[in-house]
Amino acid sequence: MQMKFRTTLTLCAAAALMVACGKKEEPAPAAAPAPAAAPAPAAAPAPEAASDVIKIGHVGPTSGAIAHLGKDNENGARMAIDELNAKGVMIGGKKVTLELLPEDDAGDPKQGTAVATKLVDAKVNGVIGHLNSGTTIPASAIYDAAGIPQISPSATNPKYTRQGFKGAFRVVADDVHLGSTLGKYAVNTLKGKNIGVIDDRTAYGQGVAEEFEKAVTAAGGTVVGHEFTTDKATDFNAILTTLKGKKVDVVFFGGMDAVAGPMIKQMAQLGIKAKFMGGDGICSGELPKLAGDALKDDMVYCAEAGGVEGEQKVGMEKFRADFKAKFGADVQVYAPYVYDALNVMVAAMVKADSADPAKYLPELKKTEYKGVTGNIAFDEKGDIKNGALTLMTYKGGKRTELAVIR
Repeated sequence: MQMKFRTTLTLCAAAALMVACGKKEEPAPAAAPAPAAAPAPAAAPAPEAASDVIKIGHVGPTSGAIAHLGKDNENGARMAIDELNAKGVMIGGKKVTLELLPEDDAGDPKQGTAVATKLVDAKVNGVIGHLNSGTTIPASAIYDAAGIPQISPSATNPKYTRQGFKGAFRVVADDVHLGSTLGKYAVNTLKGKNIGVIDDRTAYGQGVAEEFEKAVTAAGGTVVGHEFTTDKATDFNAILTTLKGKKVDVVFFGGMDAVAGPMIKQMAQLGIKAKFMGGDGICSGELPKLAGDALKDDMVYCAEAGGVEGEQKVGMEKFRADFKAKFGADVQVYAPYVYDALNVMVAAMVKADSADPAKYLPELKKTEYKGVTGNIAFDEKGDIKNGALTLMTYKGGKRTELAVIR
């Protein structure tokens, strides 16, 4: 099921000839002049034209196994929209209303392209999303053909920004940075001797696992086995038993938290005492619930594809507090990046004084924006410059930051 939430500002004219709120006035029938009559009262302002409403699409998996991550992202977009509308955004010399068009791709590439086509047909002015690399990459071709800029807050597969699309951007570091950092950490810090790798065969999972494996080898480590599963699997006993036989002391999983949690439980059942590693897909606030008692302190190591240091932490902490006050839930992972991505897009529109994608895209490319996730600027491919990673572990069932790496 797709969930629709739209933030709109509707102006209702109060003129006597208005048929209904938000509808155009019906033309008055011709009548004979009445010189003696008093002047008619001035009509209330007519409803704003459709061009005064700027539509911004957001796409994430708000149904399915990782709906908690998709909803987290969508709430980040809603928070940005609500704040911008409250402050007032001026474009083309008049106040505009930002309207959020949220869509659910369920983390499925086919559904991702379907909702991308739907947003193009709705004539959105820009898109924030998708969450997964596997949906972001095929959808990006549809947005590019329509000339609609797209900023992903979380898709990390390098291919996304290497297709030559002018309007494709991301506000997080990619898998090359993510996988290589974790690979070196596994060898140099965790001192892994026999490292096992599992990936879920998605664009994200496979991509980050391959980069991890390359980095392990480059650091002088040994990958003793690479096994495969799917993003919908629940039974991992066969592949885990294979890795147990190879005496693994580190297991890296390329995939999402909904699969990682049960996998950690089954590792415990099989008596595998290896460290468990993964990328941003497992590095969520939900993982402790999904893994239960099997999640021990200092057992899981992961990296969030972003991070702030020093004075910038104040802004992030405020965002997290405001987010919880508004939605009654803690930030999972990428809501702050969605929030910044949407603000970056609107800032480009304001600077260009136009919501026309062809006119604001040049300003988007030149972005220099200070957000809650740090300073945002894009390189020639659309990747964030100087992207950060935050290494995390879990203690007492909560994420604990280890270091921010650039």
